[in-house]
Amino acid sequence: MSREEILERVNRVFKDVFDDEDVAVTFTSTAADVEGWDSLRHITLIEAVEDEFDMRFQMNEVTGMKDVGEMVDIIAERAG
Repeated sequence: MSREEILERVNRVFKDVFDDEDVAVTFTSTAADVEGWDSLRHITLIEAVEDEFDMRFQMNEVTGMKDVGEMVDIIAERAG
């Protein structure tokens, strides 16, 4: 699975979690770029991404993610 394919699926998760069809993230998107992306929403988002890709992030991965691209990279590594 390519980074672009992963990002497309991640975008669908964002639309669902934020209940907003207009939300769109890129590899460089951060919480500051998405209205309503606070710490509580972040937990929901991480859980939804984990469910979408049938995987679990390690705590250090979650706390170390600086942008959506880093999330995509972790998913890509696991997808092999």
